[in-house]
Amino acid sequence: MAKKIETQIIINAAPQKVWEILTDFNNYPNWNPFIKSIAGLINIGSTLKVTIEPEEGKGMTFKPLIQSSVKNKELSWLGNLLFKGIFDGKHKFQLIDNGNGTTTFIQSEEFSGILVSFINLDKTAEGFNKMNKSLKEQAEKKTII
Repeated sequence: MAKKIETQIIINAAPQKVWEILTDFNNYPNWNPFIKSIAGLINIGSTLKVTIEPEEGKGMTFKPLIQSSVKNKELSWLGNLLFKGIFDGKHKFQLIDNGNGTTTFIQSEEFSGILVSFINLDKTAEGFNKMNKSLKEQAEKKTII
């Protein structure tokens, strides 16, 4: 059995700007209400250290492997609880250039493993939506020179 969460938002900024914010892991604590920190390099096969804290939920830290990294387009990782097959999650960020100065940002995760049917993903979906809105706010801020 598998479960999937998919959220999306239109951001009034070019994919390059959204990507810059999304991959600036050092600044996550300053703006991201869901993913509190990420450490590591975004090279395929690299391991990240990711800490999430859903609102009113229990936080957790895990070490996923980067599956894809296409600048200004896509970043994904695969993480698991304890070991593969228990509770696995493939997390994906997609940036779609709408050709008019806006970006459709899609955040999704597909969960699989023997514990999936016992997990309620409502707080995770809520966390995705809050992160998306915060990313939108960051990307749409005017730069003062």
